[in-house]
Amino acid sequence: MIKGLYEAHLPVSNLENSIVFYQKLGLELAYKKGQVAFFWIAKGESWLGLWESDSVHLKYHPSIRHLAFKIDEEDLEHVKEWLSSIGIEVRTEFGFTPEHQPLVLPNNPHAHAAIYFSDPDGNSLELIAPLRLDVDEDLKMMSLEEWRNRQSI
Repeated sequence: MIKGLYEAHLPVSNLENSIVFYQKLGLELAYKKGQVAFFWIAKGESWLGLWESDSVHLKYHPSIRHLAFKIDEEDLEHVKEWLSSIGIEVRTEFGFTPEHQPLVLPNNPHAHAAIYFSDPDGNSLELIAPLRLDVDEDLKMMSLEEWRNRQSI
């Protein structure tokens, strides 16, 4: 019955600044009224709601202030340059500095490559690409470069 995730929501302190930020990421503004704006992630399939609030600066926890946007594996080659070109800095995550990202997340039995950054309010954003699915092998977290070197052996 469930076909996918249709919407997710984040708190923001300044809706106008956040609209500019998410438009830089290429998301289409679908609706804005008062203190809420919705952006299409995939038009007609999924969207993101941004809610201007005084309660934005909640203590960070990935269960309430984190979103991962899916990208294609081939986009991993230029994702850091693209983020830099639109003024977004990659942040250190799981001990991996920006230079060592994208990193590979060994969510056994899957492996994904991801890169992390924040929106203007410190909400955690991730661009993630599946690398393989349904392979039961314990792996350590590593850089994408290490992953590719390992795969070529």
